Formats: sequence, C-alpha cells, structure tokens
Amino acid sequence: MEIRQGLGYAIAAYALWGLFPLYFAALEPAGAIEVLVHRCVWTAVFGVLLLAALRRLRGLRAAFQPKLVLAAVVIAVNWLVYVYGVQTNQVVETSLGYFLNPLLTVVLGVTVLRERLRGPQWAAVGIGAAAGVVLTVEYGRFPWIAITLAVAFGTYGLLKKSVTVPATEGVTVETLLLTPIALVYTWFFAGPDGSTFTSGSVWHTVLLVLAGPVTGIPLLLYAGAARRLPLTMMGLLQYITPVLQFALGITVFGEAMPPARLLGFGLVWLALALLTFDGLRQRRAAAALAVKAR
Repeated sequence: MEIRQGLGYAIAAYALWGLFPLYFAALEPAGAIEVLVHRCVWTAVFGVLLLAALRRLRGLRAAFQPKLVLAAVVIAVNWLVYVYGVQTNQVVETSLGYFLNPLLTVVLGVTVLRERLRGPQWAAVGIGAAAGVVLTVEYGRFPWIAITLAVAFGTYGLLKKSVTVPATEGVTVETLLLTPIALVYTWFFAGPDGSTFTSGSVWHTVLLVLAGPVTGIPLLLYAGAARRLPLTMMGLLQYITPVLQFALGITVFGEAMPPARLLGFGLVWLALALLTFDGLRQRRAAAALAVKAR
C-alpha cells in the first residue's frame, strides 16, 4: 500500500513539473523577473498558510539554517532561467538541463564530496561531455540555459542534502528570505508600469497568485513519495519531468529538432542509461551482501 501510494505521489509530482512550460507560457506578458517575484512571494504565502493549517508555524524559526540562504539564491537562479527559457521558446533546452542534472550531480560528488567514480560513471560523464560539445556546435553557442539549470538544481540538491529541514519548512524559509528582495524590486525598480499584476486581466492576476500552490504542491507530493519509495525508484521516475518537457517543446511549442541536436540528446540519454544501469547493479549487489551478512 505504501509503495503504491508513493508511486502515485511521485508520478504526480514529476508530471506536474513536466507540465510547467504550459503554465509559465500562460503567464505572458509578464517577464521572467516578474514571474520570479510572484513565485517567491506567493510560494512564501502558501507555505506560511499551509504550516499554519498544520500547526507547524513554530518550526519555521528552528528550520532556518545558514545554508538555506545560499539555497534560496541558487533556486531563484534556477527559477529565473527556467521561466526565461520557456518564454523565449527554448523549452527543449530547458528539458536538456534536467536530463543533464544526474550527470552534473555525479560531477559535484567528485569535485565537492571527493567521491570516487566507478568505470560506468566515468563513461557516462565522458559521453555527457561529448554531448555538450555536439550540442554547442549544433546550437552555434554554449547551451547556457541547460547548463545553468543543471548546475543550479544540482547545487540546490547538494545544499538540501546537507540540511535536516522538512520540505515545506525549507521552501517556505527560502522564499521568505527572497520575498523582501522581490518586493523591493517590484516597488523601486519595476514600478507600476513594469508590473502586469494589476494592469492585466483578472485571469492573469489569478494565474500569478497561483504561482504559490503551483510551486508548493509538487514539492509536497515529492516529499510524500520520497518517504515511501526506494531511492532507486525515485531516480528512475525523475526522467518523467524532462521527457514531458522535451515532448511539449517539440509538439506544443513547435521547436525544431535537427539531426545534430537529436544526436546530442541521444548521447545524453545513453549516458543516463549507463548511470541508471550502474546504479541498479550496485543496489542489487549491496542487497545481496546484506542478505549474506544476516
């Protein structure tokens, strides 16, 4: 029962994240910075209201840790670049960022945590690097949107791994830290002419306010899934998000997929297949050793 429930939560969370391009595209003519402002503010409001309903508001002060300041900055960069990518019809490249994330996580493990890589992991990183070269040549520029998203989200995951804070409290603290900056930007830099919150339609205003639950609900589903499912299963299911984004980029947003770009993506998928196979093999070996030790 727990596994089935966790599976439902995980699929729902990853599917909602995969459908994000449809939501953020609907927020135009609000620009990427304005969307970031509203996402920070309304996610903070949503988090505070939810914690109040759960009678966990007192945990906010205890949840604050210095690393969450850096986590807030990193996730803000991720959110900003992602919305920019969607609004400039580069959804396929944003999906590439999340395909690359597991590879960047491996690289961060080596460079930051001093972990040692196994042969298949080195091969996956090498293939990923080759994919980066192919895609850079194909795009005619460095795929900075994909790389920024992968590095930012990988760094965010690394920071969150080192703090013992529940998901709701953590995201609420992060967005509360960002909210004053967002409000200062809105009032002193954007000005009344730089905001579509009041000048747009009622539906547009509602969509901007919904940035809070749109951000918070998948995180809650993810937290529920993570408590119920093995890490291996969570790792396999995470590809639902970039696959959906990739499909939306080609079908709904009509982005081109020339052969060279498809080759670059193919190399990334090959690298991910190697990582997944190696991870599954290592888990089975560890489980076998645990059985023998009993």
